[in-house]
Amino acid sequence: MFFEYGEREMEALSKKDEALAGVIARVGKIEREVDDDLFSSVVHHIVGQQISTKAQAGIWRRMQESLDAVTPDAVLAADRQTLQSFGMSYRKVDYIREFAQKVSDGSFDLQSLWHKPDDKVIAELVSLRGVGIWTAEMILLFCMQRPDIFSFHDLAIVRGVRMLYHHSTVSKKLFETYRARFSPYGSVASLYLWAVAGGALPELTDLGAAQGKNGK
Repeated sequence: MFFEYGEREMEALSKKDEALAGVIARVGKIEREVDDDLFSSVVHHIVGQQISTKAQAGIWRRMQESLDAVTPDAVLAADRQTLQSFGMSYRKVDYIREFAQKVSDGSFDLQSLWHKPDDKVIAELVSLRGVGIWTAEMILLFCMQRPDIFSFHDLAIVRGVRMLYHHSTVSKKLFETYRARFSPYGSVASLYLWAVAGGALPELTDLGAAQGKNGK
């Protein structure tokens, strides 16, 4: 399953921004996988915090193979040592087990998030230990497929903005001008800026990286 968007979003963004239009024309439609199961998505993003994508994929694969399905019951049935053996820290294990317990006993109504606006979803998710704003935003985008997620907390998106628009730094104020420009299709803009940050347009360079800055 991939993030759903099409010609409407691509055309709207292209009309709003000439530079982004060039990226869209060259890169074409991006197929970015999503996971529509909220519980496993939260766990997956906790697992992936502050580690490489490769390391995250390895841990997640071992977790899925061992638990069969990443559900609250399966997580709670596994002891701390088993979960840690997949390759994550005990701190992350405790975050995940605590989250599973809250979902299992009903103290955290996970499914109700589907019916709430973005800001309310973020507020509820960050109330969980181990979930910060960036994690909540990525869940909104890659699980719930909300259309207007454009994260200042994502280093790659900020890097993509620097590269595409030739900035050495990107302040919060400047970032908000781009967020307003791309709304209500910020999520699709994010996909293309991730592509830029990943080298989709090899002629673009990161002025911030050259100066040893992260743009924030």
